[in-house]
Amino acid sequence: MQSIEQAGSFTLGDRRVTRLGYGAMQLAGPGVFGPPRDRNGALAVLREAVAAGVDHIDTSDFYGPHVTNQLIREALSPYPSNLVIVTKVGAQRGEDGSWLPAMGVDQLLRAVEDNLHNLGLEALDVVNLRIMFDSHGPAEGSIAAPLEALAMLKRRGLVRHIGLSNVTAAQVQEARGIAEIVCVQNHYNLAHRDDDQLIDDLAEDGIAYVPFFPLGGFAPLQSAILTELAAKLGATAMQVALAWLLRRAPNILLIPGTSSIAHLRENLAAASLVLPDDAITALNGIAAGGS
Repeated sequence: MQSIEQAGSFTLGDRRVTRLGYGAMQLAGPGVFGPPRDRNGALAVLREAVAAGVDHIDTSDFYGPHVTNQLIREALSPYPSNLVIVTKVGAQRGEDGSWLPAMGVDQLLRAVEDNLHNLGLEALDVVNLRIMFDSHGPAEGSIAAPLEALAMLKRRGLVRHIGLSNVTAAQVQEARGIAEIVCVQNHYNLAHRDDDQLIDDLAEDGIAYVPFFPLGGFAPLQSAILTELAAKLGATAMQVALAWLLRRAPNILLIPGTSSIAHLRENLAAASLVLPDDAITALNGIAAGGS
């Protein structure tokens, strides 16, 4: 396997991490709800990721719920000293698997405590505040109240660093007036590029940007350009999408998720995929309406 160090590194809080990490969401059952189909396979994926050099893992106690954090603890605890675990609060799961807002003070405290308990940690490295004004995407509105609650938990030593998820540029600006923000996690990929300016602004200030759904998520990106380029380069569409993101900006950290060791290895190999300039031009055209 090629070394993922070829992806480079960037600052996340007070640590420097390799830009290609791992997202644990897909380790839970269908719809990110319930236990995995293959528990031993899920544990093996986590161990393989760390063995391959992954030093930051994205998770949340509302994945499952509780499932991915418990798997991470079983697979990796005691944790390697260089491993940064990034978790997320602000939502909870209904009994039917629905995604519900949970941004009240008591709810955030309970969420942080649940993450600590299930991960077996005394403090969380990075906690992203997921804004749930609209579960389908960012929506304007003040995020001061939940952020101040999370900042209070940071002062208590339960949280080391704070990030944001599913937010607008205005909310990032508001948040930075309340607390130090070390990362922003939003939907962004070849075709969904609403955050282009935000990414560049964050890069200037040394703040990480963590895109999710690099290939479209639950509705995979269908692009003849992407498919043809991948075939020409001898790569998968996901590898090309990840390589494009690595090229897009130096502050982008990737967290592709999978429950398959084979797919994990394919994803991590994107670190060594070189995209020629004409490929970048063609890929950039996808957002402008190319197919």
